[in-house]
Amino acid sequence: MTSSLRLLFWIPLLWIAVSCSGQEYDLLIKNGSIIDGSGSEAFSGHVLVKDGIIEKVGDFDPGDFTAKQTIDANGRTVSPGFVDVHSRGVPQETPRFDNFLSQGVTTITLGLIGRSLGGEDVAGWMEEVDDISTGPGVIHLTGHSTLRNLTDSPRNSEPNDEYLSRMKEILSESMRAGSFGLSYGLEFEPGSYAGMPELVALANTAAENGGMIMGHVRSEDDDRIESSVTEILNIARESGAPLNISHLKIVYADDPQRAEDVLDLMNEARDEGLTITADLYPYVASFTTIGIIFPEWARPPNEFSEVVENRRDELAEYLRNRVNLRNGPEATLFGTEPWIGQTLADVAEELNKPFEDVLIDDIGPEGASAAYFVMNEEVMKRFLTDPYVMVSSDGGPEMRHPRGYGSFARIIRQYVNEENLMPLEEAIYKMSGLPAETLGLTDSSKTDIRRGLIREGFAADLLIFDPANVWDNATFEDPHQYAEGFEWVFVNGTAVIDEGVRNDQLPSGIIRRKQP
Repeated sequence: MTSSLRLLFWIPLLWIAVSCSGQEYDLLIKNGSIIDGSGSEAFSGHVLVKDGIIEKVGDFDPGDFTAKQTIDANGRTVSPGFVDVHSRGVPQETPRFDNFLSQGVTTITLGLIGRSLGGEDVAGWMEEVDDISTGPGVIHLTGHSTLRNLTDSPRNSEPNDEYLSRMKEILSESMRAGSFGLSYGLEFEPGSYAGMPELVALANTAAENGGMIMGHVRSEDDDRIESSVTEILNIARESGAPLNISHLKIVYADDPQRAEDVLDLMNEARDEGLTITADLYPYVASFTTIGIIFPEWARPPNEFSEVVENRRDELAEYLRNRVNLRNGPEATLFGTEPWIGQTLADVAEELNKPFEDVLIDDIGPEGASAAYFVMNEEVMKRFLTDPYVMVSSDGGPEMRHPRGYGSFARIIRQYVNEENLMPLEEAIYKMSGLPAETLGLTDSSKTDIRRGLIREGFAADLLIFDPANVWDNATFEDPHQYAEGFEWVFVNGTAVIDEGVRNDQLPSGIIRRKQP
């Protein structure tokens, strides 16, 4: 063979060797303890990433591949980025969402409890978010209360066919734009005015468009929780839509058996063939408007001044009894000015008047938001260990509650490391694989790029961390403290936290749902 022929023979082989050696890969993570998000046990291995996609996972020889960046995990955990199914925030105001990224969250879900962004032009809103880019990926849900407001539906009665048809039209348009489904906030106005025909009609529209429903039940109080959960399960029964119950909890229940009672209702629906899941945040205090304490007849659309004038004594007695039932005025911690960091008891002492008079004269049903220490941790932990319950934050960058900065780190720090409530693999499943599957992110028929698991072909949303170093720093007194311990956080293959340091990268945007 001549020298020129030999050269022609070897050039293709050299090209193949170079290609196979991994010259084109962007990232190689080697020597990791890989927890893939499925709930399976950790295994030792390596991960290769190219163009934001996981190309190879396993116990291959990393020396056979090269990459622009190589990280030696040196036995640290490598997991999928976490998926938050219940988030708050406005991407145009805080596109980085460092509160989420710092606790390992690489996908957030906006538009819960019936309130959503984008109005009637969700497609335009999504384009606007994509233009500015975001830290985590952003999922959109369309809010039922927002639909009522957009159509000026009657506040205290069932809408007629004209109103309902318009709501269904807006919902369909939103879902064609890429919204993942419909959310309810049945405890809050105006969603609370809706009856079953309206709720089912809209759930049918969501299901017809391949979406799901997420719902805040009508009441989380111990004496109403079963009827409220049954109501939202019945919406799923009549529509066939997959249902996720938002921030599952029971207010002032102190017996874990009460959790069993609620889980039994969900299991019964699941046995009927329905897809039923739930999420929760790992704290014993909720956070919402002060209106949650007031009776329905003292909240909009009723005129509060008229209620005070005509029924003040009755209102004062109601508030006194309800607050005391909810662990007293010491258990209400304000998160809005001018009382941030003070309890209702503190404010009452400062103003030298009974707390019920403070609520009537100085605050009213729309005058504040607060954290309410009304849950039992043993009840919450029973919910947390259920195989169909995942972790969420129900928080955002501005909220005066630590859950927006600490929920996911808290799961690892307290319930894995300190209490051994569950193994790390199960905790990561509840924060990645399970929520991703619930949203449809693991299904190629529902999303262009799958995510939520460490699998070939999935988005390179990845974490590298030592579980022993994970810490939730946020407290009720100082809730805006970033979590620590996630040394590397990647979104679509781009580092947004680099060796523990937050940067200014914005590698993501809207995650759209495919139409069926």
